[in-house]
Amino acid sequence: MRIGELGRITGVSARSLRYYEQQGLLTSVRTPAGQRVYAPETIARVGLIRTLLAAGLTSRSIAVLITCEDTGVVTPEMVRVVENEYARVEHQMDELGQARTRLVALLKQMDIA
Repeated sequence: MRIGELGRITGVSARSLRYYEQQGLLTSVRTPAGQRVYAPETIARVGLIRTLLAAGLTSRSIAVLITCEDTGVVTPEMVRVVENEYARVEHQMDELGQARTRLVALLKQMDIA
């Protein structure tokens, strides 16, 4: 599929898809006219990239993780990246949980007032 179709299906702009490719997160083949063509499984890959970006991972970290997924090879760097990102996300979840608890308390106060 071409970049426009991939963008429509995934909700990601063509500019972002080109950026993902530039960062080594996606691959495409080029037509003789130079247009990008993506395999159908790229849809799932874009979903994974978006999820990881939304979780705060950098494109550099995502590239490391995707290499592991693509090759099945796990390097010490990959383990380190996953452990660091996991710890960071856990910390964010703890902070969000505290914020939620405070908001619930405020809502309860508002009901009393």
